[in-house]
Amino acid sequence: MNLDWKKIALFAGGTLFGTAGIKVLSSKDAKKLYTEGTAAVLRAKSCVMKTTTKVQENAEDILAEAKAINAAREEECFSAEEGEGVTEE
Repeated sequence: MNLDWKKIALFAGGTLFGTAGIKVLSSKDAKKLYTEGTAAVLRAKSCVMKTTTKVQENAEDILAEAKAINAAREEECFSAEEGEGVTEE
């Protein structure tokens, strides 16, 4: 029988590494790390949501002001056209 010792060694090493990895990932220290990481993500989410809300509010204000400016200019334009029409008659 021709055994490929390199493949057997790699399989055994992978199994050992995987088993050790599972133990490390399920340890109390790992759980604490996951908890701290999750808390940091939640804080970041909160900060991003606050910033997004501020940007959205500012965009709504800008849009409202732009509509008001356009309405005023349309009014001026119509007034000017009416005035020109009267003088041309």
